[in-house]
Amino acid sequence: MKPAIAVIDVHRTYKVHTEFHANPSAQKTIILVNGSLATTASFAQTVKYLGTQFNVVLFDQPYAGQSRAHNRNEHCITKEDEAAILLDLIDHYGAQYLMSFSWGGIASMLALSKRPPTLEKAIFASFSPILNEPMLDYLGRALVCLNQEDGDKVGHLINTTIGKHLPSLFKRYNHKHTSRLSAHEYRQMNAHVHQVLRMQAHCQLDRLGGIGIPLLFINGELDEYTSVADARLMARYITDCHFAKVSNTGHFIDMEHKGAWLQTQNAVLGFLQHSASGKRFTPHPGLHAMAV
Repeated sequence: MKPAIAVIDVHRTYKVHTEFHANPSAQKTIILVNGSLATTASFAQTVKYLGTQFNVVLFDQPYAGQSRAHNRNEHCITKEDEAAILLDLIDHYGAQYLMSFSWGGIASMLALSKRPPTLEKAIFASFSPILNEPMLDYLGRALVCLNQEDGDKVGHLINTTIGKHLPSLFKRYNHKHTSRLSAHEYRQMNAHVHQVLRMQAHCQLDRLGGIGIPLLFINGELDEYTSVADARLMARYITDCHFAKVSNTGHFIDMEHKGAWLQTQNAVLGFLQHSASGKRFTPHPGLHAMAV
């Protein structure tokens, strides 16, 4: 079934392309938040299993994908702007669940700190609260490519760093996508990198104590950029944290191979379904996980 397409007017400032994948038997709705330089297409593998249980909402940021044509994009937006957009979409669709990927987790954390009333739980894939040495090196090299607005170099950098464990087909798609971005998208990502580097902590940890819903963090065993160990630092700041490690996979977890897709699916659905029934989340026997 094709998703229902809508362009949502957010605060009379931005127009946001959304896709609503309806499940007639679902009682809950989950909204997915893209990582940097990504569009709704990046969640194609994720929708396959989430759509069997929930209504699923995808969207493109105002400067990206199918939202870009609806906005003037005269200036760069901040992560706080993205959080405000996300809060509006959560309210519009009455979403109970949220799942973000990579840098989408920054705006998601900022949004959760505002305690949106419908949201019951959230999942953060390939995210950590700190910028470690590999990530800082990647961001420094990315700034050089973004300053040059060189899509070919951006694509090559992604495929040899955070995307190095992707199959060749996805690497080709990544390179094709990044080489065709608009100049404004490169400027937007450049601005985001600078904003993140200026933050004392890139998800503003002082705001997180008020988050009162269960969170699940999923990280790939081979991901040195948002590592399993770094993700588990979140337990210092948030009361109800759960953690899952997907074996033999890197930053792009469920896109890298079928085993990783199945492990991610088990972790996500297990967490949401157990939480919904009031039970403590117990990981699938084949999945490495820890609850705090």
